[in-house]
Formats: sequence, structure tokens, C-alpha cells
Amino acid sequence: MLTVWWWIAAPSGVHLAMVAVAVGVLGVLGAPADRPLMSPAVVPTQVGRLTADVVVRALGALGIAEINKARREGGGITFPSPIMRDGPGWRAEVDLPYGVTVSDILERRERLASGLRRPLGCVWPEAGHDVHAGRLLLWVGDQDMSKAPAAPWPLTKRGLTDVFAPVPFGSDPRGRPISITLPENNMLVGSLPGAGKTSAVRVLMLGCGLDPTCELWVFNLKGTADLDAAEKFAARYASGLDDATMETALAALRDLRAEIARRAAAIKRLPKDLCPDGKVTRQIAGLRSQGLHPLVAILDECQNLFSHPTYGKEAGELATDVIKLGRALGVILILATQRPDAASLPTGVSSNVSIRFCLRVMGQVENDMILGTSMYKNGIQATTLRPSDKGIGYLVGATDDPMIVRCAYIDTPTAEQIADRARAARIAAGRLSGQAAGEAIPAESAAMSLLDDILTVVPPGEPRVWSEVIAVRLAELRPELYDGWGPEQLALVLKPYGIETVQIGRRMNGKVVNRRGIDRGHVADLVAERDRRRGS
Repeated sequence: MLTVWWWIAAPSGVHLAMVAVAVGVLGVLGAPADRPLMSPAVVPTQVGRLTADVVVRALGALGIAEINKARREGGGITFPSPIMRDGPGWRAEVDLPYGVTVSDILERRERLASGLRRPLGCVWPEAGHDVHAGRLLLWVGDQDMSKAPAAPWPLTKRGLTDVFAPVPFGSDPRGRPISITLPENNMLVGSLPGAGKTSAVRVLMLGCGLDPTCELWVFNLKGTADLDAAEKFAARYASGLDDATMETALAALRDLRAEIARRAAAIKRLPKDLCPDGKVTRQIAGLRSQGLHPLVAILDECQNLFSHPTYGKEAGELATDVIKLGRALGVILILATQRPDAASLPTGVSSNVSIRFCLRVMGQVENDMILGTSMYKNGIQATTLRPSDKGIGYLVGATDDPMIVRCAYIDTPTAEQIADRARAARIAAGRLSGQAAGEAIPAESAAMSLLDDILTVVPPGEPRVWSEVIAVRLAELRPELYDGWGPEQLALVLKPYGIETVQIGRRMNGKVVNRRGIDRGHVADLVAERDRRRGS
């Protein structure tokens, strides 16, 4: 009775306090022994506006001494323009403190994403080198790049290409289209198996195929059907893991080397007003009589050829020469590998290609074998890509700065439809040739045919002959092949066979004249060995 009277007489504030105390006591007494009384606060995840305070906080979490010092002393991190929407995300331009470079940020991208409280696939810092080394261009997407819808390839349904113009390849994190300019370039694509390497090669193959003037040689050296669409329009196509396919690819590299020599001679014959720079242009490529159209050779899984115990060494030397010498002559080499190491990718190849696309790899060595020395140190790290990032990689050499690109995806049925259009366009232009046109590929390379032709124009009674004399005789024998050749072209094609030019002295007008030439016996020995192998 006394308790009831006290409760009625007490003020309302006392009632609330008593109830709160009672709830607390009962909660402690009744709480399970294996769980806390209160759980942490749950804040729903949502994409908020990117602000300067958020960016500065995230940069401060990177553990960079100069940034932390600048934050303590005030200033040091400035924003030269307002943070704004840019496609499906936010874009911030940041001037970092003196002495801090964008490379310092790139190599800490994962920590930066943590500081921004965003998935790693949403955070893409870039360098603004056209301003200064400390200008950071930070783009933060609303959605993980790997989960966002992929931009369609613009040539899927209609349209043709011009290889001398940029060829559509993919899109950047903001969804902007990215294209690749192939003339005067060669390209290397590398990744772990299953990361999207062959898909990237297929996009380039079909892009080149939609230019009726572009001749394609395609070799799939893993024996799958991924690039079979090329059979409809490619002048040469082979797929396999066997020695016969490797030998076919090696013969193609020999022919590319010989073709470079032929094109160099053809360029020299052109008037200076038509070819002032000594290189193939769109105008020159259209002169069908000169045979200077674009020639793109693709070797997928090239490591199987370069590491071959019999053909590997020569293939690496030939590929290096093609990359170095074919740039200005319309010859383009595209290589793809899933094993980027010194044994499988010759140094001359990896160090001379000008455009590189690296999808997911496991280590720093593989990263730099594909992208170039010190790229990992500078923060361009394909090792940070995840298994879900299929088709996403770093593209280097296509633009002034490395960039992240999501390659377009073309499935097999769509590839076949595009190949049908490429074939139809070539037929309409009168450009279908080689295997696609039902023509047989020569059993031996053009370089091996050259050896036979040398033995034809140099009789056994002339054991050593000047190169310039041989070139004149070859032009008389087959002007369509050798017209315009000189000692340089001859030496270039014979070098892979181990035939080096030597000094040969001749007495002329009472004086000894020394010029470079070859020993006929070396050529005869090579032809005899070839014939012996054929017979066996």
C-alpha cells in the first residue's frame, strides 16, 4: 500500500528514471553469457557524395609522412577544381603535398579504397602528368567496375574499320570508349589463364578483320576454337599445340621477315612526294600494285612457340626483328601469352613492343615483363586485380599515361556473325585472299624459296659472290619479288638461317675492291639439309 501511494505521489520524471534503472538491471541479469548486451551500430551502406574532407581523410590513412605532416601543419593538400560528377561516379583533382607523387598513391590503392570506404573496384587514381607529378586525378565509381554492365563493342552490329585509325577496344572505369592505334606499333597481351587474354585478342582480330584492306595471319597456339572465326577472312590461320602448327607459325615469322625486306625495297621505289617519310600511310596502303597494305600477324599463346626446344630460339629472333623493323612498313605483330617469363618471352620481344595490355597476374616479375620495367614500382600493379576482374587490365603505350581498361567482350556466336561481315566486305572489295579464299599456303617459307633462287642465279663455278650482284640477278629472275632489293634486304632475310655476309675481294682495274657477299656453299648446305628432312 505504501509503495502504491509513493508511486502516485512521485513526479513523472522519477517514474522514467525508475523504469530505466529497472530495465537496465533486468537486462544485465537476463543477458546470455555468450553474447554482449548491446551490439555495434549498423549503418546501411550507401553511395554518398565524395567531398574534400573524405578525400583528405583517406589520403591521411595511407601512412605517407609528407601527407601527415601537411595535415598537422595545415594546408598541403589542395583541390584546384571542385569535386564533381563524372559519368557513374565522382571525380576529384588533388594537388598533393610537395614531394609526394601520384606513384606513391597508386601503390597504395587498396589502402586508399579502405580510407574512402569503397570497394577496391570503385577506386581508380590516375596521374595528371600534363600538369605536374603531384597532380592526382581520383575517380570513385558508384559501382565496382567488374559488376557494372560492360559497354557494348560499337562494331558488333554494323560498321567497318580503318586500321590506320583507332580501333575500338574497350572502355575505361568511367565507361568512356577506349581505342587502340595499331600502325607503327606492336602489341603484347598477357595474364593468368582465364583472365580474359584471348577475349582481348579476339576483339583486336575482329577489329582488324573489319578493314578489308588489312591482311591477317592468325595462329592459335593452344589448339582451342577461341579464334576460329578468323578462318572466314584471314589469309592464314592455324590452331594447334603440335609441332606441325609450331613449324607453320615459325614459317610465317620467316615470311614476315622476308616481307619486310620486300616492302623496304618497294618503299624506296616510290616517289618522294608520295612517300616523304619513308613509311606506309593510308594513301600508300591503297596502292594495290605495291602490296603495302596493313599486315597483322597474331600469335596467341606465343610462349608455346618461343619455348619450343627446336623452333624457339629462331622464333624469338625473328619476332624481335619483325617488331623492330616492321613498324614503318605496315607490318604489325600482336602477341599474347599466359606465361610471361624470360624463358617463354624473349627479352628482345618484351622490351620492344610499344603497346601492352596486362590483365591479372600473380607477381611483380610477370607484371613488369608485360608492362615494362619499374611499372610495378610506379604503382601500375596488375597483381591487385581480382579473379572477378575478368577482361580488366592495365593498358600501357596506347596513351601518354597507363590506364585501366575493361576490354569489350564478344562471345563466340557474335564473333562468327562479325566474321561473316568481315568476309563479305573483303569479297565486295576484291580483297579476300589466302586460306579464306581457298588458296593453298606455300609449303615452304618465302625465305626458303629465296635460297633456291640464289642457287639458280649463282652457278657452282662462283663459290663467293657479292650481294649486290646476287640482288641484280634475283631481280632479273623474279622482278615481281626482288625488284628493288639491295644488299641490305638480302642480308636481312638470310640472317635467321645463319648465313652472314663476308668481305669478298675482287681485282678491278688493277686494284682490289672489297664488298660484302655470301658463300654459295653455305646456301647449298641449307637446301640439302632441307631436302634431306623432307625425304625422311
